[in-house]
Amino acid sequence: MKRRDMLTWLGVASIPPILFAIWNTRSHSIATVSKLDKSKAAWKDILPPERYRILFEEQTEPAGSSPLTDEKRSGTYICAACFLPLFSSDTKFDSGTGWPSFYQPIDASHIGTKDDYKLFYRRTEYHCDRCGGHQGHVFNDGPEPTGKRYCNNGLALRFVPAEQELPKLRG
Repeated sequence: MKRRDMLTWLGVASIPPILFAIWNTRSHSIATVSKLDKSKAAWKDILPPERYRILFEEQTEPAGSSPLTDEKRSGTYICAACFLPLFSSDTKFDSGTGWPSFYQPIDASHIGTKDDYKLFYRRTEYHCDRCGGHQGHVFNDGPEPTGKRYCNNGLALRFVPAEQELPKLRG
């Protein structure tokens, strides 16, 4: 193969990985949830400071600090900001990490994802797709049937026991 042909082939072969990398850095979600148009300032006015920092400044609470990690009752875990149902207690498991963990959301359209390089390697951050509130990170080391571990900040969630009615979505 001539050098010129080889350089052309290498140039063409590099296009798909570059396009994949560009697409992969965008936020991914299935658009079936109505987005909530609320400013960060408005969220700051209604949320306690520690919840605001986690949900809208993408902070992380200390491992083992959330009582939701040990919650064993049946119920629904909702976004602490907009009250969108995110996880069922049926999909919660003890991951041993110190954070509430789930192997699947209630509805895939309730979760959006984006790449996170804050620790200098790629992780997948997930958030409430309605309000954009940061929930945690998803990993591929969870139990069957999905193999996923949605590792959630407890302060980003509220637990609603099965015998209670879910609150109306916050507007």
